[in-house]
Amino acid sequence: MASSGEAALLGGSVGDARAPPLPWKLLALLCAALAVAWCAVRALEWAWWRPRRLARALRSQGLCGTSYRSLAGDAPLTEELNREARSRPLPLGCHDVAPRAMPLFHQTMKEHGKTSITWFGPVPRVTITKPELVREVLSNKFGHYEKLKLRKLQRMLHNGLGSHEGDKWAKHRRIINPAFHLEKLKVTTTHTTCTAETMNMHVPAARVYSCFDSLCLLFPQRMLPAFAACCTDLVERWEGLVADGQQPCEVDVWPEMQNLTGDVISRAAFGSSYLEGRRIFQLQGEQVQLVVQAMHKLHIPGYLYLPTKTNRRMKRIASEIQELLKGIIAKRENALRTGGGAASDDLLGLLLESNMEHCRGDGGKSKASGITTDDVIGECKLFYFAGMETTSVLLTWTMVVLSMHPEWQDRAREEVLHVFGDRTTPDYDGLSRLRIVSTSADRLNYRSIGTLSNRSSLLRLTTRDLCVQLLQMQVTMVLYEVLRLYTPLTALQRQTYKPMELGGVRYPAGVMLMLPLLCIHHDKDVWGPDASEFRPQRFAEGVSRASRDAPAFFPFGWGPRTCIGQSFALLEAKMGLSMILQRFAFELSPAYTHAPFAHGMLQPEHGAQVMLRRLP
Repeated sequence: MASSGEAALLGGSVGDARAPPLPWKLLALLCAALAVAWCAVRALEWAWWRPRRLARALRSQGLCGTSYRSLAGDAPLTEELNREARSRPLPLGCHDVAPRAMPLFHQTMKEHGKTSITWFGPVPRVTITKPELVREVLSNKFGHYEKLKLRKLQRMLHNGLGSHEGDKWAKHRRIINPAFHLEKLKVTTTHTTCTAETMNMHVPAARVYSCFDSLCLLFPQRMLPAFAACCTDLVERWEGLVADGQQPCEVDVWPEMQNLTGDVISRAAFGSSYLEGRRIFQLQGEQVQLVVQAMHKLHIPGYLYLPTKTNRRMKRIASEIQELLKGIIAKRENALRTGGGAASDDLLGLLLESNMEHCRGDGGKSKASGITTDDVIGECKLFYFAGMETTSVLLTWTMVVLSMHPEWQDRAREEVLHVFGDRTTPDYDGLSRLRIVSTSADRLNYRSIGTLSNRSSLLRLTTRDLCVQLLQMQVTMVLYEVLRLYTPLTALQRQTYKPMELGGVRYPAGVMLMLPLLCIHHDKDVWGPDASEFRPQRFAEGVSRASRDAPAFFPFGWGPRTCIGQSFALLEAKMGLSMILQRFAFELSPAYTHAPFAHGMLQPEHGAQVMLRRLP
């Protein structure tokens, strides 16, 4: 039997066995300390050492700009300047909008030169304003630049073709292009031949078409009725507001144009599922506003993952859009498989049909040869930006500017009435003959494609006639000048992901290149001393001769990644403007305040109130 001393000794041993040995406690504490130190070093590298290192590399080459502030960068300064700029509206008739819409970049370039440094959180931004350098960045021939990787925000908005890079972008483009029935482009020294099932025609050389260009060329019969029907609904509703024809009526055209372009893209994108598509685009519109708010706080680490009211709402909207689109896509895919419906009467149907044909062409060996349902959803979300945002902003500012310059409104209306009369729906043969509304360069004469006196007559137009007219149609001088002065997307951004040289400056990896399009379009060194004046005649001989540096006009970007909605937006804007000019005269309302501000797009801060007067 063990003695009491031995028992005590044994008891002590048992107690010691239950407690962790002292060395393990020290090891655990050491590991925790190392983890904390590692996180601290990474945080310091991200928030302090790396920004300082990049700043030294840029400043050593003579670049100047704002000083770096930990984490926030220029966010506090931006908020202060925006608040000050928005406190004062512009005088009526003033088109020098860059100081109000982009106060940080305007002030920085004024103080430190056109190539200057600002800060987006801990990332240095260098403004690039020389048109030849902007073209080089956007063309990205050698793959030195990429878009900012804000994947969570991209998924919230669209995550479509415009957000992809490299092989994935090329794959999506291969699948999307056939969705518009474009089989191939053959470029020769004299002309370009577009070969497709429904057409065989010749067009000018050196014309590069995007996916939506292909849509406008090969799918006009589906767009024209949508454009005409929605524009007709708008002008008829306005005619009801000013039925007596005596007293003018005040209308805020900003929400009116948003509704118009939303209706058009809903019909063109989803056809028979129009009502569901309308709900999707309403949600997308709200999502855009929330994302713009979130962009101002991205310098806060992990902000998008915080359970804030805005973040929760963005997540709910994204989920609802996802479910709505999944339902529409499932019905369309079933129609394609069973042949039980005309699934390809709209953009979504064409996209799904092209994807299925692409997979069949691969022999069904791999599902990876096509795009997934989530990819299709991303492209559907992209339709919103491609077909709605730019057009609504463009039409709104066009009406505001023509109200400020009634002499140009009268000249444009006189020509529209001369060509189309006061009630005939504009056709492309007439639009191509306009001189005030159209540029005069490279105009060819084609046989008339008929008068569009009512909606049913639109359906009788031939694809060949419309394609020929559209290929030769020039964008209007008025719309071009409005796009220059009131550029919808005020800036584009790219980022260097490896060391490279641009314009004699060596940029390390991780530098953001800021392309302030609005400032470039108002640069007197590029456009002359009248850069901030409304002079549509500067585009009378085309874009290439409008500026001193040709070309320096980037409202839709440049290069292979040009906005895919360019042709769609301009086509819709041209028809809408012509139909409004046919029926109404308009001037600014006393309630209108000239206050352009950048909120995603360049918008009228307090609306765009005009006084409509019905023409006799």
